[in-house]
Parts: sequence; structure tokens; C-alpha cells
Amino acid sequence: MSSFNKITVVGYLGRAPELRYTPEGTSVCNFSVATTERRKDKSGELQETTTWFQVALFGRRAEVANEYLSKGSHVWLEGPLTLNQWTDREGAARVNLEVRASDIKFLSSSAEKATAATAAAEVTSEDDIAF
Repeated sequence: MSSFNKITVVGYLGRAPELRYTPEGTSVCNFSVATTERRKDKSGELQETTTWFQVALFGRRAEVANEYLSKGSHVWLEGPLTLNQWTDREGAARVNLEVRASDIKFLSSSAEKATAATAAAEVTSEDDIAF
């Protein structure tokens, strides 16, 4: 029997994408995505659970993601879940799970991006107005 490793994540970027290049010249884009699950507990109160996913994209997808995504962007990702193991500077063994996205869809609309950009650029006080 064969096995299958594929995860689908729909969520929001928790930080701006970071683009870097391998020594061979392959582009790599890393960012985190948050998903939030809402459900009622036994007492009927609404509980929220947020799960964070580390994501890596490679090649042209990495460059496109870096160009069009920003913190708060809504995305749909699909790809294998990969286990990374390494030893840190202090000699401790470290492990993390990462989604190696093979497919990505941008769910944020242009209007949402324009609103977010406008909100980020808003003047905070009258002293900041250049007249």
C-alpha cells in the first residue's frame, strides 16, 4: 500500500514573506500562516484555537509570493508536511514542521489590499500633514 503526505492550509500570513536564495540560486520564500478554529466548549462558551504553520515556497512561486503577499494576506496552500531537524548553536537538537507549498492561491482581493495599504499609510496626527 502506498502512502500520501499532503496538507491543505487556509489562513492569514502572520508576518511578511522573507525571500532568500540558495547557493545554487534557487529562490526560497518563508512565512508563517495562522488558522483559527472556533467551537463551543462543554459549557457552551465559544473557544478559539489558533494554529501556526511555517511555510516554504521555492522557485518562481517563491518570487511571486514575495511580490504579492504581505502580513495579513489570506492564502490557500497545499503541499507536503516536512520535518526539519538541526542542532542549534548551543548544541541542542531542534525540530520543526514546515509546509513545503507546491500550490498557492491568493484569497485576498485587490480591494482588501488597497484598504490595508491605505490604513497602514494613514496619518496619525495633524502634525504629520505636510502643508
